[in-house]
Amino acid sequence: MELIRRSIESQVLSLTGLALGQIDFEQPPGDPGLFGPDSACWKVHGDFTSMMIGGISALLLQALHPLALAGVWDHSNFRDDLLGRLRRTGQFISGTTYGSRRDADWLIDKVRTIHLQVVGTAPDGRAYAASDPQLLTWVHVAEVSCFLKAHLRYRDPLLSVTEQDRYYAEVASIAERLGAADVPHSCAEVEQYLAAIRPQLLCDERSREILRILQAAPAPSAIAAPMGKLMLQAGYDLLPDWAQQQFGRSFGPWRSRLIRIAVGRVARLLRWAVRGAAVHRAHKRLGLAIRR
Repeated sequence: MELIRRSIESQVLSLTGLALGQIDFEQPPGDPGLFGPDSACWKVHGDFTSMMIGGISALLLQALHPLALAGVWDHSNFRDDLLGRLRRTGQFISGTTYGSRRDADWLIDKVRTIHLQVVGTAPDGRAYAASDPQLLTWVHVAEVSCFLKAHLRYRDPLLSVTEQDRYYAEVASIAERLGAADVPHSCAEVEQYLAAIRPQLLCDERSREILRILQAAPAPSAIAAPMGKLMLQAGYDLLPDWAQQQFGRSFGPWRSRLIRIAVGRVARLLRWAVRGAAVHRAHKRLGLAIRR
């Protein structure tokens, strides 16, 4: 069983930012990082399954904003290296959450520098810049709202609204350091923000192409093939009804139920198998045991 566990773990970790080898989450001993083990974001970001599903859903939701999509389309090699983008995004999330303060600061500075280079003109003629404070807020809210929604659905449906608000307040600090403006700090503010921005969102051919790229992505390992298809369906199922309608396809209640049952079973397997993720290594750095 241990051989099986290690095989599953190695394949899962190959999909994460750990595969880049740029951050040692076990060093330096005693460094709590930006948030520390008692934070809400340590809870929400600690489950691989819900974070993967939330990340997929966030990518699809972000693709509905023409300017955010234009920046990714023009300046990212995601069409040729989807796994690389997944790892880099995962490294930023895990590094700013679980890394040492030095590593978290390094990642934030690195991304700010990259954003300054991402400028251009969208197909509708509007100029865009990844450093635009309002665009940064959209990318942030789409991402963290999907992370929290996935956590509530697949990890801890009883997480209190107080803790959810604390999560949004914590992660807002990262967005603000990247240059975002008017960042929501609570569930109510996030809901108000998403309602206000909906008129700016649309699904065009590029948005649908993002979905097709995800559907056609080659599996990097044996376990990743069926797991990836399930995670993609779960990520799509996590989208709000209005976003699914924009993509032109909604899952019926029975299909959604089957997806959620299947994810629940896979999640239990992965939680048993994966013991060396960033969250585990950060606990080790602080000399703490992790609850499974």
